[in-house]
Amino acid sequence: MIMAFLVGIAEAHCQKRPNIVLFIADDLGAIDIPLYGNQLVKTPNLDKLGSESLTFTNAFASSPTCSPSRASIHTGMMPFRNGAHANHTGIKENILTLPAYLRGEGYKVAIAGKYHLGPMEAYPFEMVHGTNVAEPGHEGDGVLWTDLIMDPVDDWLSDASEEADTPFMLVVNDHSPHVFWPESPEYNASEVQIPTIHIDTEETRTARSKYYTDITKMDRNVGRLMKILETRNLLTNTIFIFTSDQGPQWAFGKWSLYDYGIQVPLLVRWPGVIEEGRDTDALVSLVDLLPTIIAATNGNVPSEPSKIDGKSFLPLLLGKTDKHREYIVASHTGDGDMNRSPMRMIRTKRYKYILNIAPEVKYTTHMDKAHPNEGYWKTWVEKSYLDEHAKAVLQRYHNHPTEELYDMLADSDETNNLAFNPLYQEIVKDLKTRLSKWREDQGDREIGPFDQKGNNSLSPGGPYIFK
Repeated sequence: MIMAFLVGIAEAHCQKRPNIVLFIADDLGAIDIPLYGNQLVKTPNLDKLGSESLTFTNAFASSPTCSPSRASIHTGMMPFRNGAHANHTGIKENILTLPAYLRGEGYKVAIAGKYHLGPMEAYPFEMVHGTNVAEPGHEGDGVLWTDLIMDPVDDWLSDASEEADTPFMLVVNDHSPHVFWPESPEYNASEVQIPTIHIDTEETRTARSKYYTDITKMDRNVGRLMKILETRNLLTNTIFIFTSDQGPQWAFGKWSLYDYGIQVPLLVRWPGVIEEGRDTDALVSLVDLLPTIIAATNGNVPSEPSKIDGKSFLPLLLGKTDKHREYIVASHTGDGDMNRSPMRMIRTKRYKYILNIAPEVKYTTHMDKAHPNEGYWKTWVEKSYLDEHAKAVLQRYHNHPTEELYDMLADSDETNNLAFNPLYQEIVKDLKTRLSKWREDQGDREIGPFDQKGNNSLSPGGPYIFK
């Protein structure tokens, strides 16, 4: 039976080149959906997709911020190599991107929904117009009140289905569950799950119920897209990939290198090729998507590691191996004048080492400075004067030591820092050495935070390119 399955895989892989659909959620924590453990949030479409896919339980973004993460997905290069290492920055000149590679392979390539890539000329996508609209009642309130509309995607796929001899890649970028979250939650605030790393207040529960609602809203778009593909008879020969750019806008999530900030859901569905309903704990990075997609289309993968940092995990998809990377790395530079705490991270399956480059800078983000969601942050501060747990949460949030080491198997919340424990110094030394070499190879020489104009205050940096 196993041999027959492997023969079927080989035969399917030799057939007509597959279409590719990449759906990217915005600011979604992996652990906040049922496939990764949250049993309250309703995601029926992702649940079904997971039953038909290979689910990655150790997939990570290259950065916990939007622009750097998305640039890495589309270049196959880590943020310092492609140039987009601070949020709202664009990649360097003369770097090939995923749409350019696939167009060179004869693919029709389009993007719908959120863009957040730059400069635009570096990404030769066909634009699916009309997919971004203001949420009803918030016309003119800014880009954070934007919805994804799927009707233009249906029209585009209708045209694509008529060009049977031309394979396509479609990238669909949702705006959910990025803030701002829906004002009318579908979940009972008293029933939501408050992570132990957060502070449980009534306002926190209300905000979390809205976050859950936005996840379910995103899930409906996944279902809508799958239905469109089915209606257009495109599901059979389409590789469907679901992921997120990074973790959510919650403490110890987005803008941090804790797992809540960089672990992402990753589902890959490929009918007749991937064994359905299987999990893998292999370490993968979103930077690996580009070479994997090119390899799956029988295209010419850029030579590694001279041109890209990504490593194809096609053998993993085909069931030829159960391993991929020994360790993964991630970086965070900053996000304007509210987030100026640069950090680097290296992680194996068991241990994670974080280097905080400017520990003297108080850690702040948009959560506590720009728009504290629904006022919950104020209640966190108030509770910290009365409750030891709340006090410890805020202390840990605002103050990062130079070095952090966590045993991810024993301490998934990353609250017990082992970096200065004598029993773990060999592990610290090993990971620190690997990270140092990686930074040198990447040309990462940053030694301080960015200033309010987007320039590094202590070493050369680049200006923000787009907003």
